[in-house]
Amino acid sequence: MLAYIIRRLLLMIPTLLGVMLLNFAIIQLAPGGPIEQVLAKISGQDTEITERITQNKDDLAPSINSSIPNNAQYRGAQGLDPEFIKELEVQFGLDKPLHEQFFIMMKNYLTFDFGESFFRDRKVVDLILDKMPVSISLGLWTTLLVYLISIPLGIKKAVQDGSTFDVWTSGLVIVGYAIPSFIFAVILLVVFAGGSYLTILPLSGLTSENWDKLSDIDKALDYLKHIILPVTAMVIGGFASLTMLTKNSFLEQIGQQYVVTAKAKGLTEKRVLYGHVFRNAMLIVIAAFPASFIGVLFTGSVLIEVIFSLDGLGRLGFEAVFNRDYPIIFGTLYFFTLVGLLMNIVGDITYMLVDPRIDFESREG
Repeated sequence: MLAYIIRRLLLMIPTLLGVMLLNFAIIQLAPGGPIEQVLAKISGQDTEITERITQNKDDLAPSINSSIPNNAQYRGAQGLDPEFIKELEVQFGLDKPLHEQFFIMMKNYLTFDFGESFFRDRKVVDLILDKMPVSISLGLWTTLLVYLISIPLGIKKAVQDGSTFDVWTSGLVIVGYAIPSFIFAVILLVVFAGGSYLTILPLSGLTSENWDKLSDIDKALDYLKHIILPVTAMVIGGFASLTMLTKNSFLEQIGQQYVVTAKAKGLTEKRVLYGHVFRNAMLIVIAAFPASFIGVLFTGSVLIEVIFSLDGLGRLGFEAVFNRDYPIIFGTLYFFTLVGLLMNIVGDITYMLVDPRIDFESREG
C-alpha cells in the first residue's frame, strides 16, 4: 500500500506539470491579456480627454498625437507612451519570454508562492484562504446531502426495479438531469426570497450584516438560513447522476451468481443486500466521490456563488478569467488540480477500507 501511494504521489508531478502547461498555452492564445485590460480602462478614461481635445485642438492634439507609436503591440495602446507599456510589462512579469515565464511560475508554485493579484493588490494565497471557507461550506453540505439522499434512493430503486416507486422517482431524476442547478437557484430565489411569493429566506450572502452582534445560537440559525437556498439548488442539480450510478451498480451485483447462492443458503434478502452486495456495489460509488467532491467544491458552485452573491473560490476564479488576472487564474488552477489529484489517492485508500480484498501492493505502476 505504501509503495502504491508513493508511486501515485510521484505520478502527480508530470500530471500537474502537464495540466499547468496546457492551460498556460491556452491562456496565452486567448485575446485580451492583463495589459489590454489596463489599456481598456485607460481608454475609458480617455473619453473625457477626447472632449477636452475637441475644445482645445490646437493646444492638446499635437502633444497627444506625437506619442502614438507606429506599430502598437497591444490593442488600445495607440496614443500612449511606449515606455508606459514597457513598465506595465515589467510590473506584470510579461517582459520575459513565455517559456521563462512558465518556469519561473512553476518554480514559485513549488513553495506555494502564487504571487500577487494584478488588480486586487493582495497575495493570491491570502485571497484563496479568504474565499475557501465559503466554497468548502457549500461543497461539504452539498456532498453530504447528495450522498445521504442518492445512495439510499438508488438502493431502493434497485431493489424495487420496475415498481411504481421506481417509475415516479425516475421522473424526479430526469428533472434533476434536465434542469441545471443555476435554474433551480433562480426559481428558489423567486419563490422563497424574491418577494413575489414568499420572503422567508435571505436573498444573498452567507451571513447577515449584524453577524458579529448575534449570539452563538443566532449565528448558527442565521448561517443555516443563508445556506439553505444555494445548497438546495446544488443538491437538486447533483443528486440525479449519483442516484442512477448507485442503482445500476446494485442491479449489476444483484444479478451475480454469488447473490443467488447466498439466497439459496437461506440468508434473508436484507442480509444478502447489506452483507454481500453493498460492499461490492459501493466500490464504483466511492470511485466517483473524488471527482464529485472536487466538481461541487470548485466548479459546480461558480454560478451558484454568482447568483447568491457568495464570495467563494468559484466566484474568485470567474472574475479572474474575465479580468485576465493571471496570478489568480494559475494559482487557483494549481491548487484545484493538486487537491483533485490528492483526492483520487484518498479514493483509492477508501477502496481498501471498504473492501480489504483489494491489494494495491500487487499493482504494477
